[in-house]
Amino acid sequence: MDAANRSDFYIGLALAVSSTIFIGGSFILKKKGLLRLAKKGSTRAGQGGYAYLKEWLWWAGLITMGIGEAANFAAYAFAPATLVTPLGALSVLVSAVLSSYFLSERLNIHGKIGCLLCIFGSTVMVLHAPQEEEVASLAAMAEKLKNPGFITFAVCIVVSSLALIFFVAPRYGQKNVLVYILICSVIGSLSVSCVKGLGIGIKELFAGTAVLKEPLFWALLICLVICISIQISYLNKALDIFNTSIVTPIYYVFFTTSVMACSAILFKEWLQMSADGAAGTVSGFLTIIVGIFLLHAFKDINFKLDSLPLYLHLGPQDQPYIALPTDERTTMIDKSNLTKERNAKSFFPESSDKRSNGTFIT
Repeated sequence: MDAANRSDFYIGLALAVSSTIFIGGSFILKKKGLLRLAKKGSTRAGQGGYAYLKEWLWWAGLITMGIGEAANFAAYAFAPATLVTPLGALSVLVSAVLSSYFLSERLNIHGKIGCLLCIFGSTVMVLHAPQEEEVASLAAMAEKLKNPGFITFAVCIVVSSLALIFFVAPRYGQKNVLVYILICSVIGSLSVSCVKGLGIGIKELFAGTAVLKEPLFWALLICLVICISIQISYLNKALDIFNTSIVTPIYYVFFTTSVMACSAILFKEWLQMSADGAAGTVSGFLTIIVGIFLLHAFKDINFKLDSLPLYLHLGPQDQPYIALPTDERTTMIDKSNLTKERNAKSFFPESSDKRSNGTFIT
């Protein structure tokens, strides 16, 4: 890899990582602004209020998110989509860590392990991502778009999306979380390709090339607007109906998988990778998935390291394990706690005012 390609790779990597920091921090700023409005008694956004438009913290969050999205947009012009898209998981990590400090939201042991796994998986993906980029101009992008493999892929995406939107979503969208997420994900793969092409075009524009006269530039822009509109609409529907802790990890997995598949077909980035590099990229991606799952699926569980011995305690080996009803488990735990208190009192004598006839009252 020559010096120019290496420089572009590291520029794209820096832009992708910085975008996750800005985007993750923007959620905290906007949340702080909304909480301040709630304390003032203003009508909340979930109830149809627009008081947040007068809150400077909310605007700071919006501007920060805009900076992050711009950096992410620019990253696609320098680095492969196979690298940029999965690194978006770091924004979830940044948001989770900052919320535990600035919003007093609890980050349990599962969340901490999930954060470490996200960092580890992202590092593995960076080390094994393809560092050479074939498409360096809109003319090269046009040749890629004419590839029969990509045309077949794009037709399949459009047909499947229309089927999901007009036939599946009206019947099963309210019941199955996968319907809306699939629409967002497959459409998202095309939107990322448009972003990649526009980023290359803007890069050429700053170099002095008259890309604004190219029909492909405007076609990519129109396609991007349509795709993003559909994504936002159906993602909002999914978030409105289903739990965020379910939507976020599933959407990340399907969206990133769709983008990596589209990137493999359109840009053929995987052909430049060795078997070890491909295996490392996939393993890093799977590690991030596990980290995101731990971060969201168990965020409401109150689990501490101090309670680990209770979960590891084994009963008699000759008796099979039988799941007890909730009431019986609660009774057993109460009895266990009472026994521990009595044992503790036997080691620590109480004050003399509780003595009676030479014995301790327990």
